[in-house]
Amino acid sequence: MGPRQAAAPNPRPLSAARTRGYIPFMTVLEIARLGHPILLARARPVEDPSAPAIRTLARDMIETMREAGGIGLAAPQVHASLRLVVALPITSRETCREVEPLVLVNPELEALDGGIEEALEGCLSIPGLRGLVPRARRVGFRGFDLAGRPIAGEAEGLPARILQHELDHLDGVLFPMRMTDLRSLAFESELHHLEGGSEPPSVAAMPSAVGLGR
Repeated sequence: MGPRQAAAPNPRPLSAARTRGYIPFMTVLEIARLGHPILLARARPVEDPSAPAIRTLARDMIETMREAGGIGLAAPQVHASLRLVVALPITSRETCREVEPLVLVNPELEALDGGIEEALEGCLSIPGLRGLVPRARRVGFRGFDLAGRPIAGEAEGLPARILQHELDHLDGVLFPMRMTDLRSLAFESELHHLEGGSEPPSVAAMPSAVGLGR
């Protein structure tokens, strides 16, 4: 799910694509991979959520996320140290193309009642690996949209997990850093050992595989 070129200090286009709907052009950006220092840094707040540059970045992030087969992406993952995330509020991967992405500028999260649950996560910046990560089942979120208007809501299950994963990126936290037992970290081809099976199943077919990246 990761890029095929080396990481760069600033967002750099890999290819331009004509897109559907109201957005005439978007760009696929290079994704930072594990080891790049931007993934461990705390991102800066966005001063003006309605700025044209932020709107362009958000649109490019959506295109990059879709191109890479992800369901969430944070600005630091495309070499922009800003508090901006895009996420698909989905309950399953089958609805990825049907759902409008949620864009949150300067987002904040609050864990709500609902307990903690573990599920496998992946990351576009850590291609090929999955790990069991505990997350709050329900969260409240707030932030700003690309017009600078406050937005708020609640998320549960997979959407809540996606938001927690992406907001961790804004604070320099990668999913293995949230794991309680690194013995549950595995390459995709070895996930059947975690599931107790003898043959490697399709990652997409595993109900516990969040798969925030391909």
